[in-house]
Amino acid sequence: MQQPALQTPAKAAPAPTKMIGGEIPLIDVAAYLAGVPGAAEKAAAELRFAFENVGFYYLAGHGIPQSLIDAQYAEAARFHALPLEEKLKVKVDEHTIGYMPIQDKAPPNAAAQGKKPSQNEAFFLRRERDASDPDVIAQRRFHVMNKWPANLPGFREQTLSYMNALEALCQKLVKLYALALDLPEDYFDACFARPHMILRQSRYPLIDGADESVASLVPHTDSGFMTLLPPNKVQGLSIQLPNGGWMDAPYVEGAYVVNGGDILHRWTNERFLSTPHRVRNVSGVLRYAIPFFCDPDHDTVIECLPSCQSAEQPPKYPPIKFGDYAVWFAAQRYNHMAKVETKPDSEIAPGARATERWKS
Repeated sequence: MQQPALQTPAKAAPAPTKMIGGEIPLIDVAAYLAGVPGAAEKAAAELRFAFENVGFYYLAGHGIPQSLIDAQYAEAARFHALPLEEKLKVKVDEHTIGYMPIQDKAPPNAAAQGKKPSQNEAFFLRRERDASDPDVIAQRRFHVMNKWPANLPGFREQTLSYMNALEALCQKLVKLYALALDLPEDYFDACFARPHMILRQSRYPLIDGADESVASLVPHTDSGFMTLLPPNKVQGLSIQLPNGGWMDAPYVEGAYVVNGGDILHRWTNERFLSTPHRVRNVSGVLRYAIPFFCDPDHDTVIECLPSCQSAEQPPKYPPIKFGDYAVWFAAQRYNHMAKVETKPDSEIAPGARATERWKS
């Protein structure tokens, strides 16, 4: 990566003109993707505002066909409609690939909040690999072959088409993140040349809205760099705002909901937020979600970006490989990772996030 000179972070960006619910920016990247002069700088300024103030934004003009999104929701529903014994044939493993039933006990992050297990089942996929891949041969954590259900013709082909489209979009978006952080636009290109990606296809049953001890997905932050949630007419996602309150994320036709995670927060010396969010399905119907997580490759060393530190703002976190952080993070959230060896907390140094001041 090209290393720009150490500098004091730029002044805060002005609020974008389009704000969903008066709180969350809507960023249209159509002009940027079309190569219109000045469009990248405009979108990057809006992105800077989104992450310095909220940690979420709505993404319009992304170019992902609605038909492809609709088809992926349909495939998620097809998978979850399989008999339980069929889904358990591809049960989740210690690489967090495969089908995860609703957990029978709260994992550490839920137990720490006094919550019951999150009420959702999920099917996880990562980058498609074959048996000749050196990482597969070495059984590298999170880099093994996907598990595919045997009796769903067309499921694999459609799902890989969707994942490939999202990967290509993310590789273009990371240039905006670099510009938003006062870095050369190609700053992140090398570590996203073959990004680590996860597609989680979830089904949320109804929960009792009056029971505060249960959630479809307990309040949490994500681990990585970028999470994209396609438009979902069945609401359930809530985002914690700086005043500590929770805002239900409204449906915006054609727009993805995008957020950053803890690695983006750490990489930027807490300049960019990793914001708590949750899911509570009290909609009256089953809810499906297909979040896509796009992160740097696992060999990327995460250390404070040069544009996010100064004499007055020294780095708050020690360097760490993203792969080491990803394993540690997953062990806090999934019971099937309980026996996986991770770096100790002292090496991870998770630290106090900037949003700790947001009291609910």
